[in-house]
Amino acid sequence: MRPFGVADEARVIELWRACDLVVPWNDPASDIAAKLAFQPELMLVAELDTRLVATVMAGYEGHRGWINYLAVDPTLRRRGLGREMMAAAELRLRELGCPKVNLQVRGTNRDVRAFYEQLGYSVDDAVSLGKRLDGR
Repeated sequence: MRPFGVADEARVIELWRACDLVVPWNDPASDIAAKLAFQPELMLVAELDTRLVATVMAGYEGHRGWINYLAVDPTLRRRGLGREMMAAAELRLRELGCPKVNLQVRGTNRDVRAFYEQLGYSVDDAVSLGKRLDGR
């Protein structure tokens, strides 16, 4: 596991597509560029030999931490990579003084929700609201 490097971009986007994380309203290259402009050390990748097999993008704005783009190669799931990526992201957030981590899961993605619940995450009594500022 290591910090993301610019040379990883194409392989990261390929992994995100394989994990169904890319949606029409989020351009993965733009998301990576934005992350590289702010707390780039909180974007991590994992390799197995020379193959990029996992990612996680974390952020902290001083009040809450966020997790995005946790991805594990579908052929390597249920082997602890997701847990390791989350533990590494949480450690880095904790070191920054982050008191709480939030993440969002699509309502239809029950398997991923169960994964996070096994890691100690629970549904907050809150409604997630959003507003696009980029015109997409």
